[in-house]
Amino acid sequence: MSELKNDLLLRALRGEEVSRPPVWMMRQAGRYLPDYIKLREKYDFFTRCQTPELATEITLQPIDQVGVDAAIIFSDILVIPQAMGMEVLMEEGKGPLLPNVIRTEADIDALIATDIPARLDYVMKALALTKRELNGRVPLIGFAGAPWTLLCYMVEGKGSKSFDKAKQFCFSNTELAHKLLQKITDATIEYLKAQIEAGADVVQVFDSWSGMLGMADFKAFAQPYLLQISDAVSKHAPVILFPKGSWYALQDLSSSSAAGLGLDWSITPQLARQITENRITLQGNYDPSKLLTTPAQIKKEVKEMIDGFGTKRYIANLGHGILPNVPVDNAKAFVEAVKEYGQ
Repeated sequence: MSELKNDLLLRALRGEEVSRPPVWMMRQAGRYLPDYIKLREKYDFFTRCQTPELATEITLQPIDQVGVDAAIIFSDILVIPQAMGMEVLMEEGKGPLLPNVIRTEADIDALIATDIPARLDYVMKALALTKRELNGRVPLIGFAGAPWTLLCYMVEGKGSKSFDKAKQFCFSNTELAHKLLQKITDATIEYLKAQIEAGADVVQVFDSWSGMLGMADFKAFAQPYLLQISDAVSKHAPVILFPKGSWYALQDLSSSSAAGLGLDWSITPQLARQITENRITLQGNYDPSKLLTTPAQIKKEVKEMIDGFGTKRYIANLGHGILPNVPVDNAKAFVEAVKEYGQ
């Protein structure tokens, strides 16, 4: 295995001194890049995910074209429900659809919880191939969806502004909800360990819908499972938790086994540092919509963001995934601003 030529991300996660923060962007492999759009026109979404050569090509595009300090494997959080036996459809521009939702205990019992890594072998092959192609240029990030977020899709059947069906399920059938969350957690732990074995240097857990929960409900339905995953997986590689919208969870999660916490833009760098008492590396939290302004404005705001966080125990990133209509030059301006920091 070739030695890492750029290990800024790993050093930041260990809390070591760095000359500047590392930078990468959520959803950097994908929809805003012209080369990705060409592949999208040729192959449907799950073909792109399930063909290791395509997933690798897509994963590498932002390394070559935007200059980020880490690669994140091209995949999707809904591969776990798929591996557990649920049908997942993906319509371009519309998002996911799960036609047969979870309603009863029998539905939960019918979910497959064994051999998840083998059922997701195409992800492992993509990681191994990407690792080889990267040849030590930058670290490789693997990822999974958090149990609460996956429950939202598995019960609701699609994206939602409120996920009221998913929440109703949890509040009305608490025991069943925990049974489902535990089953997803066990599958996710196996999946992430297998990703690390296949070549991921770091893994991130995306709790995209955790901000739908109030503090007490987050502590009941999201936090225990995030901690279980982090405790089991962090023995093998650093874990970044990203509970989007759940700023109230920062204090508890900053004392966990995780190496990093992702932040959205609903909190200032200063407050995030204060709450976490500098115990953990923070990642974020530039509003992706601001990438639709001008390179000059982006550079000014990125400098202010890094000033707010400081360069130690910090990874520059967006507060959520990059938008499809962001000009590539603006994405580059974001990355360049981080690289130029302190020069």
